[in-house]
Formats: sequence, structure tokens, C-alpha cells
Amino acid sequence: MYLLVICDDMELEIEKTEQIIDRYKLFHPGLDLVVECFESAEELLYMVREENYEPDLIFLDIYMAGLSGTEAARKMRAMGNKSGIVFLTTSTEHALEAFGVDAAQYLVKPVTEEMVFRVLDRFLESEREMRRKYLILRVEGRIRRVAVSEIIYCEAQGKTQCLYLTDNEQLILRKTMAEIFGMLSQYPEFVRVGSAYIMNLEYIDNLNALDICLTTGEKLYLPRGAYKLLKEQYFRYYCGENETGRFT
Repeated sequence: MYLLVICDDMELEIEKTEQIIDRYKLFHPGLDLVVECFESAEELLYMVREENYEPDLIFLDIYMAGLSGTEAARKMRAMGNKSGIVFLTTSTEHALEAFGVDAAQYLVKPVTEEMVFRVLDRFLESEREMRRKYLILRVEGRIRRVAVSEIIYCEAQGKTQCLYLTDNEQLILRKTMAEIFGMLSQYPEFVRVGSAYIMNLEYIDNLNALDICLTTGEKLYLPRGAYKLLKEQYFRYYCGENETGRFT
């Protein structure tokens, strides 16, 4: 699913852009695009600040009553929001200012179908490439994007699973271990270790028949019988690592 937002203080402009996106969806059956609309930058900022709201792409009008689009974008970036931003305006006067907040595009009104289609094509291609390196997860009722490279390991915890990340964050997921491994199995650095763990081989410092020592300094006890297969998987991954000094 991709969440798109249209923020404009002109209702007709919102309707026009939304209709163009609806037509785009007709040419891309199966593409899950969800559109939400705001009639003021203040309303959008409230969601970003209070609800950790982070749409995939925002069509943001620059000239609005009250807070302008560029002011809203600066405030969003200051809050750590990384949504893609497409500025909509009747003038090119603020183009440099718009790109100063890392805008994805700058469209001059009247916005046409061709313009929006081109933006969406570029956005989706970029997202597909990006999502090859990320997991899109539902965490505590919200959609969360997690970089694969930041996952150290996953541990089974009863009916839930816990992802341990490099920033010491722990994410509790209501998925089975098999479902999570299905998402990670395309990446060769991830392996199953018994029924208890999914490990990122990049973070294993050394191991023996009893435990794994991670590069973070943490030690995990190996499930019974898991050592032989894990050792083989590690060697296949690193292809030529010297066994002595890494394993005992």
C-alpha cells in the first residue's frame, strides 16, 4: 500500500488532483494507492506531530491561507518526517526554497494528468527500488518501514516475534516466525536458527556449539542441534572465510 496525501486550501484543486490519481489507478490495476486529503497545512502538521503521520508522497500547495506549504514542509522535516513532497503552485518564484526542504518535484498549476502521471511513475519506481531494501511492517497499529540492514536478529516470543535493531530498538510483531522469514529469505545474510531465531549473519562475530557472540557484544544461546547447519551457512555466505579464529 502507498499512502498519498493532497493538501490544498482550494477544494476544487483537491478534487482535480484526486481525480487524476484515480485515473492513474485505472491504468495500474492491483496498485494499492490510498489518498487522504487536507484543506490546510495546519491540519496536516497536527497529524505529523501528534500521530507520527508519514505518508509516502504529499502533493502540497505552496500558497495557502495561514501556514504556507514551504513553511509546513520545513516544520515536517524538523520533526524528522521523510515523506516525499511534490509542491503545487501557480508560480515558480519559490522553486529554490521548495528544493531546500528536499522536495521530490515542483509542479506549476494548472496541474495536468501528464504531469501527475510522470510524478507517480517516478515515485513508484523509486519506491520499488527502496522497498527491496526495507520491510514494510505493521507495528502497534501503524505502518513502519524498517531497513533490512538494521535488523540484527528476530527472536520468537510466544505468539509474537521480536525484531532487534541496531539502534537498540525492539519491535514486537504479531506474525509467525515463518511469515517473517518469508520476508527476509530473499536476503542471503538471513538464516533460520532452529525455531527460536532468524539471524543476520553480518552481525555474528563468532560462535561455538553452545552460543553465538554478536558484534554488538550480546551473546545468544544456540538451540540444540543448530550449530552444524549455522556454521555451514556462515561459510557459504562468506565463501572462503578462514575457519580458525572465527569458530571453535
